[in-house]
Amino acid sequence: MGSPSETIQNALEQGVSTQPATGVASIGRSGLSRWLTPSFFDCLFLSVLVWLFAVGDGGWTRLLMDGDTGWHIRTGEWILDHGAVPRADPFSFSKFGQPWFAWEWLCDVVYALLLRVAGLKGIVLLSGIVFAAFSAVLCRHMVWRGANLFIALPLVLIGTGAATVHVLARPHLWTLLFVAITTWMIQADLRRPSRKIWLLVPVTILWTNMHGGFLALIACLGLTVIGTGLEAIGRRRDWTASKRYMLVGAACGLASLVNPYGWELHLHVAKYLQSDWIREVVQEFQSPTFRSENMMQFELILLAGLTITGLMIARGKYVDALWVLFWAHSTLGSVRHAPIFVAVALPALGEELARLWAWWSKDAPRSSTAYALDTIARESQPSLSRTSVWAVIPLVALACIGSPTINWPDNFPKELFPTALIEKHGQLLSGSRVFASDQWSDYLIYRFYPQQRVFFDGRSDFYGPALGKEYIRISQGGHDWSALLEKHGIDVVLSRPDWPLASLLKQSQAWKLVEDSGKALLFVRRTPLAGISVRSTSGA
Repeated sequence: MGSPSETIQNALEQGVSTQPATGVASIGRSGLSRWLTPSFFDCLFLSVLVWLFAVGDGGWTRLLMDGDTGWHIRTGEWILDHGAVPRADPFSFSKFGQPWFAWEWLCDVVYALLLRVAGLKGIVLLSGIVFAAFSAVLCRHMVWRGANLFIALPLVLIGTGAATVHVLARPHLWTLLFVAITTWMIQADLRRPSRKIWLLVPVTILWTNMHGGFLALIACLGLTVIGTGLEAIGRRRDWTASKRYMLVGAACGLASLVNPYGWELHLHVAKYLQSDWIREVVQEFQSPTFRSENMMQFELILLAGLTITGLMIARGKYVDALWVLFWAHSTLGSVRHAPIFVAVALPALGEELARLWAWWSKDAPRSSTAYALDTIARESQPSLSRTSVWAVIPLVALACIGSPTINWPDNFPKELFPTALIEKHGQLLSGSRVFASDQWSDYLIYRFYPQQRVFFDGRSDFYGPALGKEYIRISQGGHDWSALLEKHGIDVVLSRPDWPLASLLKQSQAWKLVEDSGKALLFVRRTPLAGISVRSTSGA
């Protein structure tokens, strides 16, 4: 037997395993039988839905833990009602009518249509399916690169757990799925160039109008150009691949201009990503904290991914190495990139572990544990590499028939949003200028728009640092909190119990406590502000 690296390379050239094929893997199946027989992959895809949303903490409602879903829904309805995308803000009284980019407009329309047809059930079901599809594509990609059952299954479960750091019914879920799909397409083209790579162009158009994360594809293509260029240096300066991906990247960049805002969208997204204020105040744009279970799972993948970059560089696989290093760096600066890192790192990690498995199991005697496990792995491989109608039938049943055992959400979670208090005082809230947290303001838009307009909601990129700092000073009881409330004509405050503002309002003679539900405090101004109607919901 040669060195481990030579043995691994020879084994992979012959297949992941050198053991003789036996059992299920050698049994041929007709096309119809393949589609009608459940596969292991089907079970994995459906089990992610069950694991995360049917029996997991919070169930399907966990997808509605972020209030941004509320204004996304109402944006979609605005588009359907007006037959155009909004170019000015319709939701606030603090910046009403000022220029605004609804840059996830297509996903917003999907949400609005689903709400009209199936209520919040339709939105959370689609979001759950998209996230499960993200995990499923990762699994198939790893199997395609040589990972077997004992490699792909643990990795995809750990990766899915790590990606739940950001699993919410919001447009970014589409970016996770598109990253998993497009990086596989690029890897397939690197192995065997095909015209299919040009399908990235229409995918880019769709992606751009669903979510601003399309820039992740542009970044990966740029890194692919650099990686193939470095690989060309060791291949007699053959720059064919590097030129190919440069053209593909340029085509995808041009395709991203096919959106209602044109190049202005790119300028807006660039400013958004570079905003120091957003990075300071928005948690998902801050560095990860390795305390929760999903972040510990991410840490494990991060350490393993960084470890294998040296092996990949040693073998001249610069594209994978650059992807892993770039997204690792991005994630350490902003935790929202963690699922993207999972999408690019897991397939590469699966391939490296497959090489190690091939070396370990090569020439193993029939009586050994290595031989037994390798046989099981080979026999299960076909079932990991195909799907059947059984991956779809349960989803259709859930969508059309439902289940009496599933508690589908009919509202946002009451544990995070003061839904009962808001319903009780709906008339007061919807006719007033309300100061509330950005999350609760998102819910007020969902519940009462167009009667309701808000001071500050989850669109931090729209409001900017000037108004954002005023929002923080008010909620934290800054020295000018009262003057700021008067400046913006705010006559109702829906306060969190832990806000310093709540204590100040209780002590103020100008404000009256209407109700304290334990989860929220509702205050009204005792004397209306001069020149500002309590019912005014237009711009200041």
